[in-house]
Amino acid sequence: MNTVRYLLRFTDPAWLTDRWSLARWAPLPLRLIVGYGFMAHGYSKIVKHPDAFAGILRALGVPAPHFMAWATIAIELVGGLAVIAGAFVPLVSLPMIAVLMVATLTVHLPYGFLSIKLMAVTSAGPQFGPPGYETDLLYLACLAALMMGGSGPFSVDGWLSRGRRQ
Repeated sequence: MNTVRYLLRFTDPAWLTDRWSLARWAPLPLRLIVGYGFMAHGYSKIVKHPDAFAGILRALGVPAPHFMAWATIAIELVGGLAVIAGAFVPLVSLPMIAVLMVATLTVHLPYGFLSIKLMAVTSAGPQFGPPGYETDLLYLACLAALMMGGSGPFSVDGWLSRGRRQ
């Protein structure tokens, strides 16, 4: 019976966070995946050429499509890098949230919630349908958590706040 109680301790989040201060590390994986995800999307828009993205924005009825294409790319690249570094996260999150909301409302919403829709498996491999807004909501939740909870360890924001306290 004591062995069972001992093993059950490892499933208790309070015990784990008290024991190893794990809660303070929670923002780090969020920053890494969200920052990398935004930078990967910005980079792919650069590689495929911003004019192609501007054409997509024009088709969606976005005003000033060339300006908005470059603005989106800049927000994704600079914002992603800032989130990875944990620098000015509450500030850079606002335009990132705006980009996500526009993508959700103009592109993903008509396709429902699921971001992965397996349509068929052929000899060429799996075939997927258009992505829904699930991933956008996950990014929004991560940005909200970082804005409310802070950037955590190994962050510029944490370094700046320690400097102000001293």
